[in-house]
Amino acid sequence: MNSSIKIAIVHDYLREYGGAERVLEALHELFPQAPIYTAFVDRRSLGMHWVKFKDWQIHETWLAKIPGFKKLFSPLRFLAPHAFKDLDLSNFDIVISSSNAYFAKAVRVPNGQHFCYCHTPPRALYGYTTMSNWKNNPVIRIGGEIINHYLRVIDFKVAQGVDVFIANSVETARRIKKFYRRDSFVIFPPVGLKKADNKIIAKPIQIDQREYFLYVNRLALAKHPEMAVEACLVSGLSLKVVGSGPMLIGLKNQVSAWQIEHPNSLVKIEFLGAVSDEKLQSLYSGAKALIYPVEDEDFGMVPVEAMMAGTPVIAHNSGGPKETILPGVTGILFDQLSVKALIAAIELWKKSRFNSEKIQAAAAKFSYAEFERAILKLIQVKK
Repeated sequence: MNSSIKIAIVHDYLREYGGAERVLEALHELFPQAPIYTAFVDRRSLGMHWVKFKDWQIHETWLAKIPGFKKLFSPLRFLAPHAFKDLDLSNFDIVISSSNAYFAKAVRVPNGQHFCYCHTPPRALYGYTTMSNWKNNPVIRIGGEIINHYLRVIDFKVAQGVDVFIANSVETARRIKKFYRRDSFVIFPPVGLKKADNKIIAKPIQIDQREYFLYVNRLALAKHPEMAVEACLVSGLSLKVVGSGPMLIGLKNQVSAWQIEHPNSLVKIEFLGAVSDEKLQSLYSGAKALIYPVEDEDFGMVPVEAMMAGTPVIAHNSGGPKETILPGVTGILFDQLSVKALIAAIELWKKSRFNSEKIQAAAAKFSYAEFERAILKLIQVKK
C-alpha cells in the first residue's frame, strides 16, 4: 500500500464478537498499519476472542475513563456521538468507520475522506427488534423513547458528515436511503477463510450422513433462539446451540420443562456457548442444516458461513438472508415468523435434496478476496 496515505479505522466498541467485529478484522488485515479507534474496550466481555485484538494499536475515547461505563454503555449511548467527535483524526487521509448502533460514524475527518461501512442504522432508533425487550419496563420505555428521539436527530445529523456510505447489504442500503436520505455502495462483508489462512477446505460430508441441526448466534430477542429450540423439540430433532447471551437460562428452562412433560423424548439439545473458529467450522460442516429464525437481519454472516461449509440454511424470509439464500439451492426461506412456519420449513427441508458442493459454490461471492477487491476499488488505494 502507498505508505504516504495515512489510514485510520474507527469501530463502535469492542465488547462482543460478532459480524461487525469480523469486518473490523478484515479491515485491519487489509490495512495492518492503521490504528484502531473505538469508544471503549471490554476485555472481560470479549472473553476468548480478546486474543484476536490484543496486539493491535487500539485507542479508546474518553468514555472508557468513566467509572462503571462498561456496564452502563447502553443507557449512556447519548454520549457516544460527542466522544467520537472529540477524536483528533486531522492527520489522516482516509478514515473508515465501522458503525452500527454506537455512532462511530460521528467522527470528524477535516483533512481527508470519511468512508462509513454501515452494518445498519441503529435498530433501536428506527423500530427494529433489538437484543432485549426493553419496552416491557414502563420506566425504561419512557426514558428510552426520550433518548431515542434525541438520538434520531443526532444520528441523521452525523450521517450527513460521512463522505461515502458503504452498506453491508441491499437491505441496509435501503435503510440508509430511508433514514439518512443518502445513497450507498453495497459491499458484502467478508465470510469464510481469511486471506492469510492456508487451510484447505475439505470436501463436505454428504448432508444425509449428518446427525444434528445447528443454531449459531447471540442468544438474544431479535435472534429468536427460542423458536429454533421449540421447533426441534416438537419435531424430535437434535440441535446444537452455539452462542451466549441473556436468554441462555430461559432456553435451558424451556428444554427442562419439555423433558419433564415428555420423559420418553430422545431429543438432544446441547448448549455449547462460545466456541473457537476451528470448532465452529467443524460444527457447520457436520450439521444437516442451520436454523436461522432471525427477524429483519441486517446482512447475516452466519448463514453464509454455513453455506461456505456446504450446509443448507432454513431462515426467515426477511433482511439479508433474502439476498444470500437461493431457495431450493442453498436453503429454504419461510415467511411467517412463528414456530409453526419454521416447523413447516423443516418438513420442506426433509423433502428437498441439497448438494453441498453447489451450496459452497453459490457462497463464494462473499469471500475475503471479493471484499478486499471491492474496498480497495472504492477508496482507490493500491496495495
